[in-house]
Amino acid sequence: MYVAVKGGERAIENAHAWLAEERRGDTGIAELSVAQIREQLSLAVNRVMAEGSLYDPDLAALAIKQARGDLIEAIFLIRAYRTTLPRFGASEPVETDEMVCDRRISATFKDAPGGQVLGPTFDYTHRLLDFKLAAEGDLPDAPEAAALEAAVPHITGFLNREGLIQTEDESDATPPDLTREPMELPASRALRLQSLTRGDEGFVLGMAYSTQRGYARNHAFVGELRIGTVEVEMEVPELGFAIGIGEITLTECETVNQFKGSKTEPPQFTRGYGLVFGQTERKAISMALVDRALRWKELGEDDVGAPAQDEEFVLMHADNIQATGFLEHIKLPHYVDFQSELELVRKLRREAEGQEAREAAE
Repeated sequence: MYVAVKGGERAIENAHAWLAEERRGDTGIAELSVAQIREQLSLAVNRVMAEGSLYDPDLAALAIKQARGDLIEAIFLIRAYRTTLPRFGASEPVETDEMVCDRRISATFKDAPGGQVLGPTFDYTHRLLDFKLAAEGDLPDAPEAAALEAAVPHITGFLNREGLIQTEDESDATPPDLTREPMELPASRALRLQSLTRGDEGFVLGMAYSTQRGYARNHAFVGELRIGTVEVEMEVPELGFAIGIGEITLTECETVNQFKGSKTEPPQFTRGYGLVFGQTERKAISMALVDRALRWKELGEDDVGAPAQDEEFVLMHADNIQATGFLEHIKLPHYVDFQSELELVRKLRREAEGQEAREAAE
């Protein structure tokens, strides 16, 4: 807190009080509840959970309310709260093969093994304002939702039967935890994926879009996009085996990318991967595209100088909390710094004027 300026602390307290008043808005209108935000602004809640690295819809909804709808500020609040929580252990890797899918689509196979379910999506809506929503009418009748109850295998597994897609290396090694250890470059793929899933959706989307426009020679198909619930298990030392501790909703995307082969690899398809909390499909697809672009070195491809291929550029600028902190700190008092620069500019101008006067006299 900046308190060096006389009256600064009192001004800050008044600013906080004014902020609370602005947050509440017109008191003649019913206050928005945390439950309403959680249930009716679920996509915003999902983004806050994903980029805040904390799966808790109620806390994410509370953060959105406290932040007046500023999602980056809400993400900041969630991350700050997360640091206060005790760590009891680590869960087992989730099995997305066993996901109960509310939505599962493929852009590569019409008759996808296990079937396709459109689920709740904006993909086929007309982008026209629905003024019936402003009338706050009753919920329209909708057909009964039909999720894929049975576990469905990943579509890329069928390509792998013919050896047409690159096989992913399996490892039992515990990946580094980006929330507990600082980023180190060059980063492993596991660390890159953590950074991308926590990264700002807009930034990752922009990077992904650049790959589609030719910056990285990265032509991709959505092999599969699935949204659904998976069980989270945790091994209890006293029991000696893992037990289910709850369910979470995830969005998973696997892209299938062209690959002409290299000196060590035959022509085949390669993968990009994205996994994000909640229904966050734009982020998951973007993440998969950027993940694939960052794999150019391990796949023996050429570095074409695309921004999405630059690991340091992407990973060090994807985090919106770091970006916000560095950007917004410049609006806080920098009086001493500016005065020193102001004096320097004045000195340089005097010296330049003196030089011009001497030249004119000669």
